[in-house]
Amino acid sequence: MALVYQPVMQLSGILVSLLGWVLSCLTTYLPQWKSLNLELNELEIWTMGLWQACVVQEEGGMQCKDFDSFLALPPELRISRILMVFSNGSGLLGLLLSGFGLDCLKIGERQQEQKKRLLLFGGMLFWISGITAIVPVSWVAHATVQEFWDENIPDIVPRWDFGEALFVGWLAGFCLILGGSLLNCTICSTEVHPSSVHYAVAEQQDQCQCLETETRP
Repeated sequence: MALVYQPVMQLSGILVSLLGWVLSCLTTYLPQWKSLNLELNELEIWTMGLWQACVVQEEGGMQCKDFDSFLALPPELRISRILMVFSNGSGLLGLLLSGFGLDCLKIGERQQEQKKRLLLFGGMLFWISGITAIVPVSWVAHATVQEFWDENIPDIVPRWDFGEALFVGWLAGFCLILGGSLLNCTICSTEVHPSSVHYAVAEQQDQCQCLETETRP
């Protein structure tokens, strides 16, 4: 039964990981990591991402401006940019390795041990990619919460809130970790080889013959 569900689990793991990688890339370039709604002008919504800041106007659409300097960004945005790029790269490498390790792929059919290693490395890369996607998103969310409830900031000053990209990033990290876990679970499943079955049957027959010779008068 395990051999029947093993290709299904592998395919499910690679598809879930692919979804997580796409969402991770989308999170990296979305400008909605933070959002700011001005009470004085409710027709404008300011958003901030890792690469640019945008203003959404009801009549003029969206206008964005790239950040002039990397060093001028807040620390959480600088580190988040590096981690998200690393997450995208490790996720892509995990897709390539685990793709060549799938049982449904006829390439390397006689090299099962190497295919298992590729699946194992691919699953580990998905875990790394998922963790490095969750960490920056959670860090930015934590910094936003601290800034929102900071008592030293006057009440009249507008405060940043969570953007849609944070929730997309959390979902991406969860999908990557889940996909890597599914792939590694298929490696842990034990397979019964025909040689071991024949050996067990032959050993049982020898034991029966010994018992028969001992019981004869």
